[in-house]
Amino acid sequence: MSAPTTTPSLTYLTTVKVKVGAPIEVGETSEGFRRVIPIVGGTVEGPELRGSVLPVGADFQLLKSDTLTELEAKYVIETDDGEKIYVSNVGLRAGSAEDIAALVRGEAVDPDRIYFRCVPRMVSGGRWAWLGSRVLVGTGVRHPDAVHLEFFVVE
Repeated sequence: MSAPTTTPSLTYLTTVKVKVGAPIEVGETSEGFRRVIPIVGGTVEGPELRGSVLPVGADFQLLKSDTLTELEAKYVIETDDGEKIYVSNVGLRAGSAEDIAALVRGEAVDPDRIYFRCVPRMVSGGRWAWLGSRVLVGTGVRHPDAVHLEFFVVE
């Protein structure tokens, strides 16, 4: 008989506030409606991981239906001590058709009405190299000109 597994716990890592630019509408594709949201900067604020989001990268969105959006963001964080961390973050955002349409139009929507979860992958060298060997999860809130993400380490 094998030993029982333990339920993973979460440890808060940081809050990432990503500033975004105007969406680039690619349009309808065979997979759904495609759009690209430029990442133009931001901040990173946590107990240890602090820095800024560099003005490079984008969120590549696929609106699969009126109620579900697949997200894939790629960008770079520069820590306060000068190290760079590459972030590749995939996620899902779901809500009512009305709420998702409002987000797409750039309107504010009550975050309690939107399911927004993600799995960021962070890779770096030096002090932050350990992030590449951990599973991270996150929650998000979409604002008209920004995305606020809370990242956690799965222990």
